[in-house]
Amino acid sequence: MRKKPELLAPAGDMEKLRMAVLYGADAVYLAGTSFGMRSFAGNFTADELPEAVCFAHDHGVRVHVTVNTMPRNDEVARLPEHLERLNDAGVDALILADLGAFTLAGKYAPKCERHISTQQSIANYECARAWYDLGAKRVVLAREVSLQEIREMRAKIPEELEVETFCHGAMCVSYSGRCLLSNYMTGRDSNRGQCAQPCRYQYALMEEKRPGEYFPVFEDEKGTYIMNSRDMCMIDHLDDIMDAGIDCIKIEGRAKSEYYAAIVTGAYRHVLDEVAVGEMPDPVWLDEVEHVSHRHYSTGFYYGQPGQYYDNSRYIRDWQVVAVVESCDANGMATLSLRNKFRAGDTVEVVGPDCKPFSMVVPEMRDAEGFTLLEPRNPRMIFTMQLPRSVPAMSFVRHAVDLSARD
Repeated sequence: MRKKPELLAPAGDMEKLRMAVLYGADAVYLAGTSFGMRSFAGNFTADELPEAVCFAHDHGVRVHVTVNTMPRNDEVARLPEHLERLNDAGVDALILADLGAFTLAGKYAPKCERHISTQQSIANYECARAWYDLGAKRVVLAREVSLQEIREMRAKIPEELEVETFCHGAMCVSYSGRCLLSNYMTGRDSNRGQCAQPCRYQYALMEEKRPGEYFPVFEDEKGTYIMNSRDMCMIDHLDDIMDAGIDCIKIEGRAKSEYYAAIVTGAYRHVLDEVAVGEMPDPVWLDEVEHVSHRHYSTGFYYGQPGQYYDNSRYIRDWQVVAVVESCDANGMATLSLRNKFRAGDTVEVVGPDCKPFSMVVPEMRDAEGFTLLEPRNPRMIFTMQLPRSVPAMSFVRHAVDLSARD
């Protein structure tokens, strides 16, 4: 059996953490309410953090906390107290970018491993060695590093220094996330967790003497179209990831939905396990990454330039969650919580932790008082429905629907 890399999943809030854990993550990464790069994720308060760590550890899952902003003078004074709180909560590792924060973490959070964020743009073995000499346990490599470069780095850095790379999700259009576009255009600092994602806006060229006349921007062999990044997806290439000696693969998406956290984590979990024992990946799990909201996929920079998609910049949203299973007995009688409208007679899919997706036609349902229900309507309402088989709690009921934004 080949060595499997750690599967590190996003946990933007407690519900997403539960989903990531139950769907097979080896570790989760999250943030407190400050010093994290995703201010618009739910994040964890000082009171919620110990609960999150306890839940993860009870399931054998490690917790990494991001402290990877570039703090200003007025912020860095608050950092020691924050680091002590993380240390006391039992956090396993801190993801750091600022050298000052890295040094403070060694002093105020000595029980936590120190991992170097992709914000540091580590793209060569000398840089990785330097961080190791300073006390880093792991380096998260720059997203523009190729598999060939990773193999060379792995061979030239200490064996004890772990290597982490992104395997799935959005890619910043900048040098490893050190982006100034958001700050310049909207006043929201991407390096302090407030990115407005201006790389996802639609752009055109306008000549100053021709106002209102717009020219599309393209790429050819002589130019670059930089404002329309694809999403990364390496689920078809996990054998190459293992061969390169990567110790941890990371799913981007702390600001995305609990459904995204669950489905993408579950897909990578199953494919990793299959590839590690020499089996061909089940096409069902490979296809699951097409069931979440995403942009057109690429393999990032692992095999060279990822290229761009020019037709439009919209997300592909072909599936919608209609309900979440709260509990289910051995006979398949399920109690569910409503998320979006559906009705008896609709065709839906059910997918869950260690549960392959299957289709079914929705039967009559019953509300909390036992009355017949043809169409649940109230958000988060609880109702019961007979499923063809028993499924785990936290399974999703979804249906096919085109929610993709139109240009």
